[in-house]
Amino acid sequence: MGRRYSSSRRLGALAWLAAGLCILPMAAVVLAALTGGLETLTRLGETVLPRYAATTGILILVVGLGTAIIGSGTAWLVTATRFPGRRVLEIALALPLAFPAYVLAYAYTDFLDHPGWVQTTLRDVMGWGPRDYWFPEIRSLGGAAAMLTLVLYPYVYLLARAAFLQQSATAYIAARTLGRGPWGAFYHVSLPIARPAIAGGVLLALMETLADYGTVAYFGVQTFATGIYVSWFGLFDRAGAAQLALCLLVVALALAMLERSQRKHLRHHDAGRRFERMEPITLTGRHAVGAFVFCALPVLLGFLLPTILLITLGWDSGELLFTPRYLAFLQNSVTLASIAAILTVAAAVFLGSNARLHPTPSAKATTRVAGIGYAVPGGVIAVGLLFPFAALDNAIDRMMEASFGIDTGLLITGSIWLMIVAYMVRFMAVALNTYDSGLATINPNVDAVARTLGQSPIPMLRRIHLPVLRPAVLTALLIVFVDVMKELPATLILRPFNYDTLAVQAHRLASDERLHEAAVPSLVIVAVGLIPVTLLCWSIGRDARVGRAARRTGSGQLEA
Repeated sequence: MGRRYSSSRRLGALAWLAAGLCILPMAAVVLAALTGGLETLTRLGETVLPRYAATTGILILVVGLGTAIIGSGTAWLVTATRFPGRRVLEIALALPLAFPAYVLAYAYTDFLDHPGWVQTTLRDVMGWGPRDYWFPEIRSLGGAAAMLTLVLYPYVYLLARAAFLQQSATAYIAARTLGRGPWGAFYHVSLPIARPAIAGGVLLALMETLADYGTVAYFGVQTFATGIYVSWFGLFDRAGAAQLALCLLVVALALAMLERSQRKHLRHHDAGRRFERMEPITLTGRHAVGAFVFCALPVLLGFLLPTILLITLGWDSGELLFTPRYLAFLQNSVTLASIAAILTVAAAVFLGSNARLHPTPSAKATTRVAGIGYAVPGGVIAVGLLFPFAALDNAIDRMMEASFGIDTGLLITGSIWLMIVAYMVRFMAVALNTYDSGLATINPNVDAVARTLGQSPIPMLRRIHLPVLRPAVLTALLIVFVDVMKELPATLILRPFNYDTLAVQAHRLASDERLHEAAVPSLVIVAVGLIPVTLLCWSIGRDARVGRAARRTGSGQLEA
């Protein structure tokens, strides 16, 4: 009993430590917002707040609908049907995840803007002048929503595909025998069962949309994120920026609470004795063509076309990839992403396991609060970390100077470790949602049996949960790795002197409208991100096949 109590306390302490680091920058932002007074909030409400709220609301509505339709629709087609090109597309549909939205914006701006290839060719062919025709403006709210949808739908696709692969066909077959057609059975049976995974993916996409700065700033779209940066770094109004950040926190909290309230009673376990493999529907004729087009279009627009555009831009720039300068950028990016992914997923495991094994209100509250950082712009998190850690550095320096005459300088704020803390706060929701989705597949009776056999929380986590949840942990590691590779605002603010990453280099060049040169580091970001994304998609399919085989074997043994 004493050993079990000690193990529970250690797990709880690790979870609270992780949650405390995630809450720290938000607490600093709240404190700054409270110092601003009501007059600042009143001025914001009379001027920019309604515009920011309307633009942000439209953006998240369009991106949410787009990612849900594309992600869940393509996931069902590649898992439950057979059509030409399906095996290639089931991997290719995840590839846009390697693209940062701001890089996609750079590529399409050069392609679709007035001096771009499309409009130039249109004028040459039709003989039109600059004012003789109308063309959709890429630098607009619709353009920003399209860029974000194209790079964020893989969140929904990957989680929905994993959910569809793990489903037994028993309920689907029952719906078919009761008169439902293939699409009716999908809509009324398979889709509701996979809804928790789809909702989790959409929530991640919406939080990423709320926090996006690079895309909306480049397109000149005024959202809460751009308003925070203008207030904080342009007008030097820290209180106003903090109060805008609080608005983002409220919206993110509302989304998280809504999603959790919708799915808390929809846990699904394969409790039946039989596991029936889903027999794919073979599509022919126009149905096969329609399925191929629906799945291929996101790959074309979200990966193939922008990759070709970036290669063309990079080729024309004359920049060389494998130079010591770019290898240093690559090394810095990979180092930061690897360390941040390991620490973030480890913290998510502690938080998720503590909430499951000790389902107290405080344990559940720590996981919800820790995951809100995904909706906060990286720059706000960075500034929220700078205040307390800079004060700590100064206090240590004064103490060492007074006691030993040693000037310590900036021990924390001048290192990469503060950047890693910012990444952990920023992407904790990604790891938590992925890990929680895996935990939801483990029947709670497994934990009860382990407790009756004398297993304390940490040994239970090490011997039972982590081996079973290896695919979920690997998924979380790879997603966080790719996200850190693409992260820009926090890196810009917190990086040590002369410590640049690929994202910083791409942003610097694109800000100067040197899009040809910015294409080179952007291509390297995409190339590095492709490796874990491809492995991620392959591992989901492999683990689902192994799981189906194991459940079929177990069902056969029970029947025997």
